[in-house]
Amino acid sequence: MKPEKVVFVDESLEKSFNELNEADPIRKSLVRAINTLQEDAFSGRNVKKNLIPKSLIQKYGINNLWIYNLPDGWRMLYVISN
Repeated sequence: MKPEKVVFVDESLEKSFNELNEADPIRKSLVRAINTLQEDAFSGRNVKKNLIPKSLIQKYGINNLWIYNLPDGWRMLYVISN
């Protein structure tokens, strides 16, 4: 199985991620999460469709939403698409 491709939802989010210091614990957690999700995109927890915020559906045209728990109460939201 080939690794999945990770794409940021917008350039400003990707820029913010890239500006984080390499030693920042949040960046390290995000990198670990991204590596895990590249191997298994279903590692997170699926959000029921009726609980996906309408604003996200309208803004990004998504039809699924997943949550990946990070340390210290942080969470990463992601979508699986083809």
